[in-house]
Amino acid sequence: MKYKLSQLMDILGGGTPRTDRPDYWNGNIPWLSVKDFKNTCRYVYQAEKNITQLGLENSSTQILSRNDLIISARGTVGEIAMISRPMAFNQSCYGLHAKESIITSEYLYYLLKNNIQMLKRNTHGTVFDTITRATFENLEVDIPTILVQQKIASVLSCFDSKIETNNRINKNLEEQLFAYYRELFITNSKPTWKAGTITDLGNVVGGSTPLKKISEYYTDKGIAWITPKDLSNDSSKFITHGEIDITEQGLANSSVVRMPPGTVLFSSRAPIGYIAIADGEVTTNQGFKSVIPFAEIGTAYVYCFLKENLTTIENMASGTTFKEISGSSMKVVPAIIPDSNTLSLFKEYADTIFNQQRSNEAENKRLSSIRDLLLPRLMSGEIDVSNIDL
Repeated sequence: MKYKLSQLMDILGGGTPRTDRPDYWNGNIPWLSVKDFKNTCRYVYQAEKNITQLGLENSSTQILSRNDLIISARGTVGEIAMISRPMAFNQSCYGLHAKESIITSEYLYYLLKNNIQMLKRNTHGTVFDTITRATFENLEVDIPTILVQQKIASVLSCFDSKIETNNRINKNLEEQLFAYYRELFITNSKPTWKAGTITDLGNVVGGSTPLKKISEYYTDKGIAWITPKDLSNDSSKFITHGEIDITEQGLANSSVVRMPPGTVLFSSRAPIGYIAIADGEVTTNQGFKSVIPFAEIGTAYVYCFLKENLTTIENMASGTTFKEISGSSMKVVPAIIPDSNTLSLFKEYADTIFNQQRSNEAENKRLSSIRDLLLPRLMSGEIDVSNIDL
């Protein structure tokens, strides 16, 4: 049957407790903004900020329950996640509660994922794109029976469940990595280690952008060229390519620098602090101050060092429009240079973790591709699900 999107769900608005009231913040109620669920796989599990019960009661934000949905509605529109536990949210989002007599929460999630472009084409606003309640009122979709919905969602959720499992494993591995880093280099640091700067750990390299007006400088398959936006859109630890590559001609006619696998990419502006590891030869735009680790130091140490010292680096940034860490400032970030035996011990431990994380991320990309290929075919009925047993 055909339904307007607005008929399928209750639409809830969010809000922000007053920021000048400390008693409204740092409570035990997660409070979501778009960045908390951007690039998530299905469920969102935590928020950067929490509010108190008092903050909830004295603002327009509302509580979403497990399996409700949240969708970003302003600026960055169309990010969608399911709620894993009771959470509040800000005014840049809508909370969506499925009308379960018509549609299951999980099917609603996949329905909206499949219609993201349709939603984006029906945004409003002059300053920035906005999904409004009218967007849901104006769009119409075909909805199968509840049984068919459950069967379709069961196929797609198999992929998402495995992706979520891999993400949990990688998060646990990351926690183990940093626990060992802190044990070796902070808790048990040695007074004989030398004080230096980040230039004692590796070469600091900036990036550049070939002239955008010359199309011959850009290609779909060429030399990997990474921008901060690429790291914003992909939270993977290891990166091989961005949204677009550059050509040899683009490389030759700009100050872009080739960097080897193992380079630690560090975004230096808008925002500062996206960090990833090059999993192949890459170049970047000028929004990076990357570090090519010295062989005796190793990628793992530089990666953890940058993560652990992000606040220090941010405090060294300057700028009026937006903060930026310059190349000269990046090069004088203070660092301790451990002895080679301790570094070797850490590298051996970290390599095992990196290999597992890299493998899990690669599997997730394969699973995501298959899921995204199946999604429109399942939702349209092109793939028959009648023989699936639940």
